[in-house]
Amino acid sequence: MAVTIKDVAKLAEVSISTVSRVINESKPVSPEARRRVLHAIETLGYEPNEVARSLVTKKSNLIGVVVDDIGCNYVSQIVRGIEEIGRMYNYDILLSSSYGNSETELKFLQLLKTKQVEGIILVSEIVSHDVVNYMKNSKLEFMYLNRYYKVPDFPSISIDYKKATKVMMDYLIGLNHKKILYLTQRIDIDETIEREKIEVYKEAMNSIGEEPILIQIDNLKIDGGYKIGREILRIKEEKGITAIFCCQDELAIGLMNYFYDNNIRVPDDISVSGFGDINVASIFRPTLSTIKEPYYDLGAISIRKMLKKLIGEPMDEDKIVLPIRLIKRESCKKL
Repeated sequence: MAVTIKDVAKLAEVSISTVSRVINESKPVSPEARRRVLHAIETLGYEPNEVARSLVTKKSNLIGVVVDDIGCNYVSQIVRGIEEIGRMYNYDILLSSSYGNSETELKFLQLLKTKQVEGIILVSEIVSHDVVNYMKNSKLEFMYLNRYYKVPDFPSISIDYKKATKVMMDYLIGLNHKKILYLTQRIDIDETIEREKIEVYKEAMNSIGEEPILIQIDNLKIDGGYKIGREILRIKEEKGITAIFCCQDELAIGLMNYFYDNNIRVPDDISVSGFGDINVASIFRPTLSTIKEPYYDLGAISIRKMLKKLIGEPMDEDKIVLPIRLIKRESCKKL
């Protein structure tokens, strides 16, 4: 039979409320009573019911994290940042994957709330109005991290996407590329961060007197980049493009795979650049020139910001913009 708080109180010869005060550190207890309670807990091997304890103290030291897919490279970097900083503050995380399903996101948010988490961090590639409304009406601390959509209703941590796009375009133009194709997304373009990036791309092309060459697709994964390869080769022959700027690293890696399978050499025949700097960008050959999004920092700062509010430390501003960095590797060459 499991040891109960009553057993501890009996062995320590104190009241149940005294045992509770010692466990929860809620009110002062005499040194002698504390010593007897701690000795009884050790002797009996008593383990407090953390759920019941959190109901009393209003503190569970748990943060819920719902991600699109823990198998995604950038997601794992974000989660690592969340987990490592959480441990510094003695907080653990409860992790779930929604696999891009808005109903699943909402289900997990509701489930995590029943687990007495003190806050929730949602890492998503979609935007669900039901999720937004649920969290608006929730009393929990909430952080929304989304690398495609802007979610203005909540505190955000991001990079300056306009500046990042200009940095990459300046780099490609500095390598004497003029016929630069931009591979980007099509779905919900007016609601996404990509709209800003496209505007900057077009401005850069206009500044050198060249017509923007824009290809929009729905699949932004590696296989999406591979599948669009044939179309891009056709455009390469038709318009003489010498460089491709992909809105995400996954597209760039898929595209380079297609080029390899079709005897197109990168960067000798065409230069390819990405956006994000996922881990495989530095492993794939040729290594990918890209813009580094600080995914680990996104996770680390999001939970630090949340925990500072929970423990009453001075707060940072609601909107935090992290620095970006151009990573020059092997996939781009000077003409």
